[in-house]
Amino acid sequence: MFWQRAILHVDMDAFFASVEQRDAPELRGKPVLVGGTGKRGVVSAASYEARPFGCRSAMPMSVALRLCPHAIVVKGRFDAYREANRKIMAIFQKRTDLVQPISIDEAFLDVSGSQRLFGDPVDMARAIRAEVHDATALTCSVGVAKNKFLAKLASDLDKPDGLTVIEPGTEQATLDPLDIGRIWGIGPKTAQKLRGRGLRTIADLRELPDGFLDRSLGKLGRRVRALIHGVDERQVHSDRKAKGISQEQTFGDDIGDPDVLRSVLLGQIESVAGRLRRSGRRARTVQVKLRFGDFRTYTRRRTLGEPTDVTRELWQAVEAIFDAWAVDHFAPLRLIGCGVSDIVDGVEVSLFPDPQRDRMRAVDKATDAIREKFGKSAIVRGNAPIRR
Repeated sequence: MFWQRAILHVDMDAFFASVEQRDAPELRGKPVLVGGTGKRGVVSAASYEARPFGCRSAMPMSVALRLCPHAIVVKGRFDAYREANRKIMAIFQKRTDLVQPISIDEAFLDVSGSQRLFGDPVDMARAIRAEVHDATALTCSVGVAKNKFLAKLASDLDKPDGLTVIEPGTEQATLDPLDIGRIWGIGPKTAQKLRGRGLRTIADLRELPDGFLDRSLGKLGRRVRALIHGVDERQVHSDRKAKGISQEQTFGDDIGDPDVLRSVLLGQIESVAGRLRRSGRRARTVQVKLRFGDFRTYTRRRTLGEPTDVTRELWQAVEAIFDAWAVDHFAPLRLIGCGVSDIVDGVEVSLFPDPQRDRMRAVDKATDAIREKFGKSAIVRGNAPIRR
């Protein structure tokens, strides 16, 4: 079957925890929590054996251990996760150049233009799942649909190790019975509010009179109206063609510790800067995305004097944005992210070399080389923010 537009969403199953169970047979079949054990330790991943107890990623480790006292806590090994990620990304890129990583364990693939070479999108999804397992001994769940929203929703309907296809023309039949919480932007508080009005399913939302969602959800209402009809016009952008590169993380519980949020931002901008350098591009604008528990979302930007791909310079701008907000307006966050835009191609050419920037660029080059060879955790910056 030929699809006019075909998007895959590939989501690795409990990625960090699954890598640990793969490499340590004694952990298989047991509840495993990957993360830190200090006072501010946070769960990075929970195995499927731990999830029935209520454990989930981004939860304070102390809370997870109260819910599941017999869980086994494992410190993360990011070199192993990065090595698995490299193999997985290589498999994706065999099918299409349009691969958009969302995080280390999930990505969108636009395979619309790959069908003449590789056949039906569903067959491609099956082949990708098999090749990922052969290369890494890990499982993934894949959603196949005509747009990003539906593909991501589909990948979550049959986890772990699932393949869900929403064929063109079946979108509404798939969506209508689902809980309203499946719609992007409808979080627990909004869902509770809507359920208080007797709304349970996506079909219930579709039957509402015009204007109800706009009045109830404000600016979010327009997007929700599109999604409940299966409409999502967002494109899949690879780093080499993207107008912007970003990374974000949603937390299971709102995070109210500024130091934890800074550490998350630092890791994100390091990843974004590395992607910039690998694509041979530089960026002039940096942005930070903040989302609160009620789904209010703010994006703050800062334009740099000149385009850069230097991690330290990008981090200084991100840190300044975050601190300017946190000083007077700090509140716990459901999501935090950062990214770059106003991207230009090519390397920097200057008539007046800057020795300090040259040193920073040399550090980035060495760091990239070490991570490429030995994995991400072979060399890391401290959790404390970089200071000028």
